[in-house]
Amino acid sequence: MKFKPLKDRVFVSYSDDVEKTAGGIYVPDTAKEKPQKGKVEAIGPEVKELKIGNMVFFDRYSGSKVNIDNTEYLIIKEEDILGIIE
Repeated sequence: MKFKPLKDRVFVSYSDDVEKTAGGIYVPDTAKEKPQKGKVEAIGPEVKELKIGNMVFFDRYSGSKVNIDNTEYLIIKEEDILGIIE
């Protein structure tokens, strides 16, 4: 399935890696913080400063989580992207 964001929206993929503390304890999904970096997969027509493939940092509580083909994605406004990782 393909997804095309509208207006100033950015479609970002990210991974929820299994976290383990220094003592070897695995952190359950309910205790994990939302990831703050991901890869731009698609952009809306009004997005000015991002390109598909950019690695970005985004605001922790921004965006809407969606599940497409058993993969988690975020749909985020361009203004909630904090910066591009180079």
